Amino acid sequence: MNFLLEHWYLLLTAVLSGGLLLWPSLSKAGGGVATAEAVRLINREKAVLIDVCEPEEFAAGHATGARNIPLSTLEGHKQLPSNKALPVVVMCQTGARAARAAGILRKLGHEKAQPLTGGLKAWREANLPTERSAG
Repeated sequence: MNFLLEHWYLLLTAVLSGGLLLWPSLSKAGGGVATAEAVRLINREKAVLIDVCEPEEFAAGHATGARNIPLSTLEGHKQLPSNKALPVVVMCQTGARAARAAGILRKLGHEKAQPLTGGLKAWREANLPTERSAG
């Protein structure tokens, strides 16, 4: 015990190191999905990909096959899947709006709604297909 009191900085360093090692798993507790997991959900579990960007952002570039439902119009939108058991992957440009939208969707009964970690930026970095809307 005397050793710990005399060398408190070693104990502090050990605790901080452990915390930093655990941080990645703890920070995902709120739950986003990585691009690889999103693709798996889309291909194997028929997940619906929803882009909550504004129409102008969506037209400038979006993930292929994504439905555009702006965050401000999310509640009660006609393009939301009627089957609330389907997984829903929500994305935006960076992931910030998608996290809010996933929370709203879960409150609306879409329990499997999850934001795409990193948003469209991460989607593009993973070399996944994107497209632009005509107009």
